[in-house]
Amino acid sequence: MREQFHHVIDVVPTILEAAGVQPPDIVNGVPQKPIEGVSMAYTFDAAKAKMPSKRGTQYFEMMGLQAIYRDGWIAGTVPFKAPWDGTAPPPKDVVNGLTWELYDTTADWTQTNNLAEKFPYKLTEMKNAFWAEAERNEVLPIDASAISRLVTPRPSVTAGRKEFTYSAPILGTPQATAPNVLNRSFTITAKVNVPDGKAAEGMLMTAGGRFGGWAFYLHQGKPVFVHNLADLMRFRIESSVPIRSGKHTLVFDFKYDGGGFGKGGLGTIKIDDAETASQKLPHTTPIALEASETFDVGADTGTGVNDSDYQTPFSLTATLESITIQLGN
Repeated sequence: MREQFHHVIDVVPTILEAAGVQPPDIVNGVPQKPIEGVSMAYTFDAAKAKMPSKRGTQYFEMMGLQAIYRDGWIAGTVPFKAPWDGTAPPPKDVVNGLTWELYDTTADWTQTNNLAEKFPYKLTEMKNAFWAEAERNEVLPIDASAISRLVTPRPSVTAGRKEFTYSAPILGTPQATAPNVLNRSFTITAKVNVPDGKAAEGMLMTAGGRFGGWAFYLHQGKPVFVHNLADLMRFRIESSVPIRSGKHTLVFDFKYDGGGFGKGGLGTIKIDDAETASQKLPHTTPIALEASETFDVGADTGTGVNDSDYQTPFSLTATLESITIQLGN
């Protein structure tokens, strides 16, 4: 048992020191940043069990909440929402609008005696230390959002882009680098060429799979859109008429109702500018699609969004000249 203050980032340098391994300066040609942790190996020797901690300072930041440990003192902000409430609005001012508490863990390790009013100068010192550490560790700007912060991939090649065009089938694109249609309006426009004597079948564009996702495809010659809500409900829109041989422009347009996460909207299918189906979707997937599935164009990898219509890979029998997806706000 040891009582020195340490943090989870100290585990790696502890293992490296115990194993006698020096961390590499370069990995695969990429210069490495210094390891931020402090080895705990100095506490292993029983004769040094009571040594002062070599970990003097550690900052914390999560979903806008902030804290700093320094030499036995810890200061932190009071939570502004319940941990399970992912849609609560963040505070307008995460710099000056939060309440801070202060504790002396050397005498009060359970943090029951808030000393913020008794030692305001110490609290100011600790807050200044937090902002210095936050800047040094690239924490700024503070982001107090919850769900959107959790599901936003970083880094992202799709961030800020509203239009994506694919000129050939592409399979296995991870969700983090695919266009995200959730909680917004969007339009899919596919230009296809159906050969003479062949039935038009197959996937145009899809994301997700059996446990949540969406797909725009040709089934028995008819354009179909399905939104699979976590395998609980499947909302299916089917064109009233099929497409014949030759070149066609197929469109699925979705107008999101807005007003929050997972709301419904109006889905419309068009063939060569003629509306062939329109249906209200009462709900949509609110947060994210399952991470094990991918985004596909021209076929469907993994599991299918709607097993009753097709089985994967459900490759497109028509020639896909191009397909574009445009995203709303």
